[in-house]
Amino acid sequence: MIDLAVYAGKHICVAVSGGRDSMALINFIYTHMREHGIILSALNCDHKIRKGTSERDSAFVAKWCAERKVPLLQFVWNSVGAKTEQAAREWRRQCYQAALDGGADFVAAAHHMNDNAETVLFNLARGSAVAGLTGICDGQKIIHPLIGCTRKQIDEYIKQNGVPYVDDETNFSDRYTRNKIRRNVLPELEKAVPGAVNNIFRLSRLALEDEKYFQALIEERGILTVTPYGVEISNCHPVVFKRAAVRAIKYFNCIDYTGEHLQRLYNLSISEKNKKFEFLGLTAYGGEGRIILTDRISLSGEIAFSDYKGPEFCGCKLIISDRPSEGALKFDLDEMPPTAVIRFRRDGDKFKKFGGGTKSLGDYFTDIKIPLWLRGRIPLIADGNEVLAVCGVEISDKIKIDESTENTAYIISCAYKD
Repeated sequence: MIDLAVYAGKHICVAVSGGRDSMALINFIYTHMREHGIILSALNCDHKIRKGTSERDSAFVAKWCAERKVPLLQFVWNSVGAKTEQAAREWRRQCYQAALDGGADFVAAAHHMNDNAETVLFNLARGSAVAGLTGICDGQKIIHPLIGCTRKQIDEYIKQNGVPYVDDETNFSDRYTRNKIRRNVLPELEKAVPGAVNNIFRLSRLALEDEKYFQALIEERGILTVTPYGVEISNCHPVVFKRAAVRAIKYFNCIDYTGEHLQRLYNLSISEKNKKFEFLGLTAYGGEGRIILTDRISLSGEIAFSDYKGPEFCGCKLIISDRPSEGALKFDLDEMPPTAVIRFRRDGDKFKKFGGGTKSLGDYFTDIKIPLWLRGRIPLIADGNEVLAVCGVEISDKIKIDESTENTAYIISCAYKD
């Protein structure tokens, strides 16, 4: 069913839910691991979504592994936040990483050819662009040994080998989009076009070859760059740019992009500067032949200036010192109000420039050409809405040094860590 020779001598940790697919996968590897020198372990993720039955499934997996002395890592999702699909994916990714950190060479997921067809059809229907046709692909450490097997082949293996499993009752509901495709669309498609699942698989592998070519081109030309503040994409031919945009979006663990998102990102890259586009919890800033994609984080930390010890504030380098340093901003420490705080930009902020002239902070940033993507990441020293220092940029006229200054202090800062 699977060619395990390619994993000879490796440690494979199988993600096991207790369902038929994952049980078929771990049973097959367990049966043949000695002939290939494979080290086998398992992990189980209890999402705590199906009350009662998820605990039953986890107990079933634990019993199967204990009887065969297969080491098992079990994880329980105790998140207090909303259990969205995106949050669930991120949590599973953390579980997989724990297995890899624990010594596994690969984490094996039990997705198969029918799952791949569902993914391709789902991506196609929601307009995810050509990259969505690749379906389910191996990552560097996450593998899918069953991807070349059909649902029918797996069911036959389970029957012939008496592999035990438990059913997830949600698989029989049409509540979820993928279930509708699995239960209604694919069977009818196979009736209309016999071999459709196999043909979709072949298409997805051809699409994957194309995507690998474009990814190599992107790396060769340096079109995509990961920076301390996000991912930068240089403008290029739209066909290549959109591939780079997909890669940038996935860098932030987002997969629900559409072709419309990619087109808007390309339009942003050729637009005037200081334009932005928000989507999927991300913000893209563009113009002048590039875009910068960042996660839409809310830098909302605040600390009293008198309590700050440094050297970092919410991931941004910020040192307040009594010693001079090259490039540091100097100010009169005695003029700093006792109510001053260190924080980030807020609506209504105003700034009195060194030498005089009060402006809204936004207008000031525009005047000195601070890009939009950086404005919310610059630490400020403020008293109410009066900004006393734009750290790393300029101090307010209110705290400037003059002939009466007795206590000089220095601000050493940048908008992100070096």
